[in-house]
Amino acid sequence: MKLRSDFKVRLGPTPTEFDKMPEVCRREVMEWDREMVRLGEALMGLMCEGLGLDAGRLKELTCLEGRIMASHYYPYCPQPELTMGLTPHTDPGVLTVVLQNQVGGLQVKHDGAWLDLNPVPGALVINVGDMLQVMSNDEYKSVEHRVAGNPCREARVSIAVFFNPGDRHSLFGPLPELISAEKPAVYKSFTFDEFMTRFFTKELDGKSLINFFKLSQ
Repeated sequence: MKLRSDFKVRLGPTPTEFDKMPEVCRREVMEWDREMVRLGEALMGLMCEGLGLDAGRLKELTCLEGRIMASHYYPYCPQPELTMGLTPHTDPGVLTVVLQNQVGGLQVKHDGAWLDLNPVPGALVINVGDMLQVMSNDEYKSVEHRVAGNPCREARVSIAVFFNPGDRHSLFGPLPELISAEKPAVYKSFTFDEFMTRFFTKELDGKSLINFFKLSQ
């Protein structure tokens, strides 16, 4: 039985050609992207200020440019206890913005236990991704999450926009401003291309991706 249907669109840095998107949602997708860029810039500015950095630091590093929209449709599952809608993982990018309908299923891991993240009408879910954890030198932590099988007759629908660096070939690592003798670098430097190649050649599995790039302490 198929547990999930997906619709994905590359929004940047080189967007999917307009006429190659389904006609029924072309204009809506582009409008959503414009609003997500505005929100993403505001969120990244706040995250930078929380680290004591200039508000535009992440924008300078092209973290607003590499955007992917992924829409997920989870139909009714008659035996949700036997499977998962989406296995445990962290998002590899910088930030993820998620809109979900009123059907629950999203769970986050906290102190070793899985907690339901019940939908709040009109609210968005913001996930810190692995790249932000690396660049913040562990000041921000990516969140491990999963989606349970859907026991409801109504389908669960979610729309996620993933913010990634648009520059895939420069080196990324802990930001120099956040490294000191008291707080040395936790991660080695790597290209985003290398990071994503490893992401797509392994199964989704908790925080194993980011742990691969840790330096020996």
